[in-house]
Amino acid sequence: MVNGTGTGFTGGGNGRGPLGWIRRYWGDHAPVVTIAITLICIVAWVIQMALYLLAPLRYQRLLLGYWAFVPITAIHEPWMFVTNIFLHATNVSHILFNMITLWVVGPVLENLIGHGRFLALYMISGLGGDLGLMVYAVLAPNGWGTSAIGASGALFGLFAAILVVYRRLGIDILSLVVWMGINFCMPLFVPGIAWQDHVGGFIVGGLFMLALLHMGRPGSRVHGLLSWLLPTLIFLAALVLLALGCNMVNPMR
Repeated sequence: MVNGTGTGFTGGGNGRGPLGWIRRYWGDHAPVVTIAITLICIVAWVIQMALYLLAPLRYQRLLLGYWAFVPITAIHEPWMFVTNIFLHATNVSHILFNMITLWVVGPVLENLIGHGRFLALYMISGLGGDLGLMVYAVLAPNGWGTSAIGASGALFGLFAAILVVYRRLGIDILSLVVWMGINFCMPLFVPGIAWQDHVGGFIVGGLFMLALLHMGRPGSRVHGLLSWLLPTLIFLAALVLLALGCNMVNPMR
């Protein structure tokens, strides 16, 4: 099992820093990345709701033109690959379900693999979900104009990662497999769910976790920061190349 390093985010051992309450509550194993992601998503949702209620037309233009992931324009507006991961639909059930799911998996996984690896895993999985939408657009041309927001791709990457870790530790994964199977089947019963995002995030997240474990194994020539930074850069480069490859058949290229 690979170990994480401290972050220094909590303001010292006396718990008096700006985030000292985290240390008082969690001790030295505070899931600071999970907390940060949750806060970013909540703040983003509040801003979305304010715009949606006060300036609905402007909100729609910003959402579809800049924030949501739209395969047909993503290469020319690359920030979409990141912004959509932290946004959610204006109905409260979307963000509520995703944040509950994040807190079911996030703290456990972050404590197992460390803060830096967990952040890299979350972001790479989210990008994998975006790539899933682009691959689908290549296979089904009507997919180029679809738009998607939400943390689901990243969360499914965390699902895959915890399966890999638990399997490596010899922990029974049957209940997790059943739970994930139910989540994969949800698009069959709930309209409007981007299942392509789920599949992409799951595949990329699982592969990335395998790479992290391989780099962190005993006897590995790569140690410390490089043990997760190197696979992160490799996966990021691969995802960029795959996205550019998919964009070769973009009708608006």
